[in-house]
Formats: sequence, structure tokens, C-alpha cells
Amino acid sequence: MDREAFRAALMAKGGYYHIHHPYQVDMAEGRATPEQIRGWVANRFYYQINIPQKDAALLANCPDASARRRWIQRLLDHDGHDDDAGGIEAWLTLGEAVGLTREELWSQEYVLPGVRFAVDAYVNFVRRADWREGAISSLTELFAPAIHQNRLSTWPEHYPWIDASGYAYFRKRLNEARRDVDHGLEVALSVCITHEQQQRALEILQFKLDVLWSMLDAMSMAYQLSRPPYHTVTDQRVYHRGLA
Repeated sequence: MDREAFRAALMAKGGYYHIHHPYQVDMAEGRATPEQIRGWVANRFYYQINIPQKDAALLANCPDASARRRWIQRLLDHDGHDDDAGGIEAWLTLGEAVGLTREELWSQEYVLPGVRFAVDAYVNFVRRADWREGAISSLTELFAPAIHQNRLSTWPEHYPWIDASGYAYFRKRLNEARRDVDHGLEVALSVCITHEQQQRALEILQFKLDVLWSMLDAMSMAYQLSRPPYHTVTDQRVYHRGLA
């Protein structure tokens, strides 16, 4: 494919972005219960706290100083710097806005095994991959501004019980995601010039889409179908919280 055809092929993957998952659709259209909103926030927090570790792994694999200087901004965006408290802090505020405590979020007690496995698979892929493939896996950010704007547009009306302070994360990520994707897309378009390289890039992007979709599948089972892990044998959250 020429450059524009390859760009179009990457963009076409947006048809599989998790904005189309029934769980996300229900949240956007006002059908989610408070339990479902809180379950999503608690489980997505595990993803949020792993993103800086994923980016640090990519930096460790990257021999290009100029690329590292650009990519390191992602770490700062999530962990905070100077007067910016960072995305993780903003997500903790979202948790409080929907009725969770910081302690509950940090404890990971609500993190479903399916969510943990999906997130861990993403982090481990980036740890092992060439840094450019790690960058390509971030290209779901191509589609992220739409989902952040959708939440900002629909949630205040549908869920007046959510404190407005919780929406700061979505506003913050609107501009950050647009900036970040420029770099990832630049990497993909510049290094993927053969058929094999382009197909590999599309497969990597599909893998990341699989991660995001699988996370919501696990939440659907737990919070919409009332079938969390081990539901036939216990009502306790006996899921593991991570292994060293």
C-alpha cells in the first residue's frame, strides 16, 4: 500500500474500537447502572496505572534519543509533573466522583481476572517488542478523542449523580491523545513500507483493539449478566491481585 492507503487501512480499524462495545454503548446512552459505572471505573484504573509502566518499557527498548524525548511526555502526562497532577490522579478523582474511595481503587479488589490478563498481555507485549512495534500498539489513540468527547457530551445528562469534578480526566485526554497519536502514526507510516510490515502493523493494532474489547467483555459478564468469576461457587471476590 502507498502511504495514504496504509493510513486509511489503519483508520478503518476504528470500526472495532471499544466505543462500539455494548457496555460502552449502554454507558453513552444512559442505560448503565451506578454499579456498572463504578465497575468500569475501578477496572479501567488498572489499565491507567499500567500505561506509564508500558511507556517506560518502550523507552527502555528505544535506542533513539530524539524518539525518547518525545515519548517521555506520555509518562509525565499520566504520572504528573510540575503543576500537572497527572492522569492517574485525575482518574482517582473520577473514582471519587462515582462513589469509590481511593483506597478501593488502589487495592485493586474489584479488578476482574479477564481485565487483568488483558492489560498484562498489553504491557508484556510492549516489554518484549521492538519499540516501534510498541509505538504502533498505541494507535488506538487514533479513535480515543471521540470516546472522550462522547462521555463529556452524554454523561452529565444521563448520570447527574456523578460529581462534575470527575470529568477532568476526559477533558485532559482530548488534547493529549491527539498529540500522542501524531507520533505513533508517524512511526507507523515511516517504518512500515513493505506488505509484510504493513500487515504486521495492522495485526498489532488489532491486538490492542482485542485488549480493550476483552476488558469490556469481562465487565459485561460481571456487571451486566451477573456472572463474575466463580459466581457458581462463591459471592466473594477471590480473584488474585497480581503476582510478583
